[in-house]
Amino acid sequence: MTKHKITAVLGPTNTGKTHLAIETMLSFESGMIGFPLRLLAREVYDKIIRKVSVDKVALITGEEKIIPTNAKYFLCTVESMPIDKHLDFVGVDEIQMCADHERGHIFTDRLLNMRGEKLTMLMGSNTIKNIISKLDGDIEFINRERLSKLTYAGHKKISRINRKTAIIAFSAEEVYAIAELIRRQKGGAAIVMGSLSPKTRNAQVELYQSGDVDFLVATDAIGMGINMDLDYVYFSNLKKFDGKKLRKLNLSEIGQIAGRAGRYLNDGNFGVTGDCKEIIAEDVELLENHKFEDIRTLFWRNSNLNFNNTFSLIKSLDEKPQMGWLRKTHECEDEKALKYFLKDKNLLNLDFDKKLLSLLWECCQIPDFVKKTYGNHYEVIGNVFKYLSSGKHQITDDFMRLQLIKLDKLEGNVDSLSNRIANVRTWSYVSNKNNWTENQDYWIEKTKHLEDKLSDRLHEELTKTFIDKRASVLARGLKQDMEFKTDILENNDVMIDDQFIGKINGLKLVLDLKKGALETDIKSLKKAARQTIGPELEKRIQIIIDTGLIELNDDFKIYWNDFPIAKLFSGHDYLNPNFELMVDDIIEPIQKQKLSDYINKWIQNKINLVLKSLVDLKNLKDKNSSIKALAYQLYENNGVLKREQVSEYLKSLGQNERKILRDLGVKFGRYHVFLYQLIKPEAVSLRTLLWKNFHQKYYNIKPPTFGLNFLDDKELRNKNFMLLCGFENFDTLFVRIDILERLFMLIINTSNSKENKEIKMIPEMLNLLGCSKDNFKKLLQKMNYKIFDKNDETFFKYNPIKKFKKNSTKEVSNENPFKILKNLNLS
Repeated sequence: MTKHKITAVLGPTNTGKTHLAIETMLSFESGMIGFPLRLLAREVYDKIIRKVSVDKVALITGEEKIIPTNAKYFLCTVESMPIDKHLDFVGVDEIQMCADHERGHIFTDRLLNMRGEKLTMLMGSNTIKNIISKLDGDIEFINRERLSKLTYAGHKKISRINRKTAIIAFSAEEVYAIAELIRRQKGGAAIVMGSLSPKTRNAQVELYQSGDVDFLVATDAIGMGINMDLDYVYFSNLKKFDGKKLRKLNLSEIGQIAGRAGRYLNDGNFGVTGDCKEIIAEDVELLENHKFEDIRTLFWRNSNLNFNNTFSLIKSLDEKPQMGWLRKTHECEDEKALKYFLKDKNLLNLDFDKKLLSLLWECCQIPDFVKKTYGNHYEVIGNVFKYLSSGKHQITDDFMRLQLIKLDKLEGNVDSLSNRIANVRTWSYVSNKNNWTENQDYWIEKTKHLEDKLSDRLHEELTKTFIDKRASVLARGLKQDMEFKTDILENNDVMIDDQFIGKINGLKLVLDLKKGALETDIKSLKKAARQTIGPELEKRIQIIIDTGLIELNDDFKIYWNDFPIAKLFSGHDYLNPNFELMVDDIIEPIQKQKLSDYINKWIQNKINLVLKSLVDLKNLKDKNSSIKALAYQLYENNGVLKREQVSEYLKSLGQNERKILRDLGVKFGRYHVFLYQLIKPEAVSLRTLLWKNFHQKYYNIKPPTFGLNFLDDKELRNKNFMLLCGFENFDTLFVRIDILERLFMLIINTSNSKENKEIKMIPEMLNLLGCSKDNFKKLLQKMNYKIFDKNDETFFKYNPIKKFKKNSTKEVSNENPFKILKNLNLS
């Protein structure tokens, strides 16, 4: 009897083994290749139908079956390989998976029992070479050498990793945490996990391959068949939970994943990151040279099952292998499910003949894609078996519709969408089983459509969650010294390569920082902005200097186009405030100085113009000491003095000295000595602002509304501040000082010639103050006038309060306005 020809193509990852198998299969009339992953089978199917007529190529996976009547070539998952086909070529990819404790027995069964009529090809790691040599057949070994070097790069912080890197983690939580960190520091990462649907996984890989992101965060799912342009692979952990316990990865597993770095002739690097401990030197040498410990035993389970009765089925499953290099697999999930249902009280009354037992076993092999709740998976198996073993022996349309309605929802986060897809995959598997459902073609199409729809939404959610498009564009551009296309829109929005990065408010770039932005976000945004924003801000500085369209507001800030560009703070006196610029640090120092010189000049010009009389008073060079003393007092008191405070100075002033001061704008009133120009609104605003700025307090008090001459204020305003604003205080009543002088003159002119000096209250007095008659009466009383009515008219008369002091007499000054009134001879 002629021995079957077996070719074993062995070597590290990225050595073209799968490509060789495809080309070899297509050189035969018919063939089949079994792959470890559904997405690999689909990927190869898509490649082959571009070379061979589509009606000659079949795709068979648990959840997808495309089987043309005249199919010659079959691309399958290892579990779905039809064992009744007689084909020229049979290939099995990643054959070292025979040593996997979960799925190994399936690969081992194909290794032992599936043969091509003309050639069987086994592709995988050198670690299985000794086992293959034990097979019965005409065996040829083809050793595939890696064309590029793989080098250990040691430990590196995630923040310092280079682009074209994959970071490996072993749980969804770790993957998400690392991806979020990379989003914030580098702009984002694509995600590859075994739990993702093939469509989502391919879409995420495409994000990386297209250059939209420069980083990949993946589980060990990356270790098989996903060929990408990676330069580095970094492990965040070297331990994984294998479904039973947390264990260290063995060297061949590390090598399988690390080998994804480097492609064809490009060298690759691998290392560790985060809290992961360094790989010891001995292991590094083995990994770099692809020298791994040989596989000594393969997992095996009897595939020739006896369905005569439940006992014979369990016995055949428990059968031990005959060869020493085969090891009975631990109880698999399908076995656990079978034993559970054989003890189920709801099924105890069933008469399990060969057909029914075979059906139950088939139901127990429905994959648990969700892998979170045992009860839920057993419920699915139980429902499917109930429908298939009773009534029409098919799952009804109503039941299928009910299952999918619950899953047809697009809202939710990454986890909830992934969970929904996993559940849809279960029903997709069920739909693809021959004659299990009513309207099978409809449900195959329906589940595929729903999986695709949810996969698109999951891809969208992953991209939204873990990729900051803007940061990605900037990080990549800055790394490669690209010149950015920057636009400043009419509304001051700043767009860099069509990404909104912030606004220019005045002379400051306000970055659009997302929540939790790191220092690196800010640096990359500013660095990208500097190229174009700098010249724009310089242009704006020149516009400010050329137009002078800036203004000082009562918050002590100088504004241009409604945005602050400088802020005052206390100087050596209140007419010489200091200021600091409120501009972006992108602006060059020479431009800042240019603006600073202009603003300094602008402030001084404004003070010199609006407060000219006060400035002139300060700069008075007169030699007369009385003039200088009074000028100094007026300057120190912001241009307003109560007359009684400076009566001694006034006594020593002659008419010539008074004329000098009058020419400077000083008014000698009956109550006050003041600079009348400073009572004007603009001057009041400026000098109160400068006064508050100098003292750095009283920020909340504001001048009275301009136009008011009289104020009845129960809130007891600051009297000194009100005097600064030009208002004299009479308890809760305030009167503008220039109006007070005019009132005084009106009183003098209204006084009658009688000896008792009664003064008639006339409307002009009320109109001058702009107050009610009651308030005017209150004011007169506070000014020591006595009020009385006579012949339906109101009169008032000065009635000073006499003060007596022991052993002291104080002459009332001849300058006192009330004494003047008392002694006024109006006859």
